[in-house]
Amino acid sequence: MAGAPARFEVLLTEGAEQDLESIHDYISEFDCVANANRVLDELMEVVERLSKFPERGSYPKELVGLGIKEYRQTLFKPYRVIYRVTGSQVLIYLIADGRREMQSVLARRLLGAEP
Repeated sequence: MAGAPARFEVLLTEGAEQDLESIHDYISEFDCVANANRVLDELMEVVERLSKFPERGSYPKELVGLGIKEYRQTLFKPYRVIYRVTGSQVLIYLIADGRREMQSVLARRLLGAEP
């Protein structure tokens, strides 16, 4: 009988925490608090699922084009959760609306990010 899958510790960087706060604030202001809370809950579920299956994420095409394959992404459309698996940890670096111009967002946040 197979054992339970290994669990990874999921950590949000300060930038990712600020991203969640900004997303919640934006939806609260331009839609309603109930929808902002729902989106935040859904995003947190996506983040929590990474504790079991972090390798399921795809490589962000903007980074693959630069030859970088250390980051992965998972989606809750239109939002993209960008992360890196290091040992038994999953570090969330960015949570952003995928409709944004992602090349510069990724370059600014990830290429200057602390490990």
